[in-house]
Amino acid sequence: MGIAFTVTALMAHAAVIVQLRVVDGEGTVYATGSRSARGLTVSVTDETGKPVEGASVSFRLPDEGPSGVFASGLRTEVVTTHTDGRATVWGMQWNKTSGTVEIRITAVKGEARAGLISTQYLNDGVSSKAGGEGVFQPSHRSRNKWILISGVAVGAVAGMAFTRSQGSKAGAAPAAVSVQIGSPSILVGHP
Repeated sequence: MGIAFTVTALMAHAAVIVQLRVVDGEGTVYATGSRSARGLTVSVTDETGKPVEGASVSFRLPDEGPSGVFASGLRTEVVTTHTDGRATVWGMQWNKTSGTVEIRITAVKGEARAGLISTQYLNDGVSSKAGGEGVFQPSHRSRNKWILISGVAVGAVAGMAFTRSQGSKAGAAPAAVSVQIGSPSILVGHP
C-alpha cells in the first residue's frame, strides 16, 4: 500500500506544468564589445496559458566563445517573474568574439521546471543605431545650426509674402528677398 501512495504522490506532482517562451529580444544582433540596450524578456505560463507569478528564471551565458556578462558582472542572472509572468534581463556586456550566443534559460516554480535556449548574435560589422544597441551619435554637431537655418528661411518667406502683399497694394513690383547663410547664399523671391 505504501508503494501505491508514493506513485499517486508522484503523479500529482507531475501534473504541474510550466511553459516558457521568449517574448522579446530573440535573434537580436549586437556589435562585438557593446552593451545591450535592449532586454531579453521571457514569459512563464501554466498549462492553461495563465501567467505564473513568482517563478525563478535563470539566464545563463556561455563560458567561452561569443558571450558576455550581465550587469552584475556574472554569467548567470536570476530574475523572479512578476504578476504578468514575465522576467527581463538587459545590460549585457558582450565580449569581442563574433558568432552565435546561446543563452540557456530555465524557469522553476515549485516542482515544475521548463527550459529553452535563446539565440543572440555578435558581429564585428554591426554599427550602433538610435533605438537599437549601443549609443546613438548624431551625424552633426549642432542642432542649433539647423534651427537657425529653418528660422531664417521661414522669416524670409514671411517677409517675401508681406512685401508682395504691400507691393500689390501700392502697384509697385515686389522686391527680391535675399538671405545669406554662409556660402552659398539662399535667394528667396525673384532675382
